[in-house]
Amino acid sequence: MQILSMVRSKITRRFQMGRDRGMSTAEYAVGTVAAAGFAGLLFKLVTSPEVRQLLLGIIKKALQLAG
Repeated sequence: MQILSMVRSKITRRFQMGRDRGMSTAEYAVGTVAAAGFAGLLFKLVTSPEVRQLLLGIIKKALQLAG
């Protein structure tokens, strides 16, 4: 009977703590896919010729001001 009482108290504590304490595996998967998609989009944007020229211009200007 004591084992049953321990199991019951553990189950009760779990329900009292709440059910949504973190992300489930499916939510992690969706978050990972979204992050990978955003990273791919950002990579394409940063490596585009227009943005590349803009970034190089900013870096050159900063180097000229520094030295």
